[in-house]
Amino acid sequence: MSLIQLAKINGLDPQAYLKDVMERLPMIKWPDLHALYRRTIFRTQ
Repeated sequence: MSLIQLAKINGLDPQAYLKDVMERLPMIKWPDLHALYRRTIFRTQ
C-alpha cells in the first residue's frame, strides 16, 4: 500500500501527508522507519 493510499483511507490530504513524511524522513532512525507507514501518524484535520 502506498503512502497516498494510506492518506486517502484515513481521510487525509495526500499532499500534506507526503510533505509531513518527507520532513520526518531525514530525522528518523532506521528501526523507526515503519512509523511512517502507520495509518494514524498524521492527523491535521
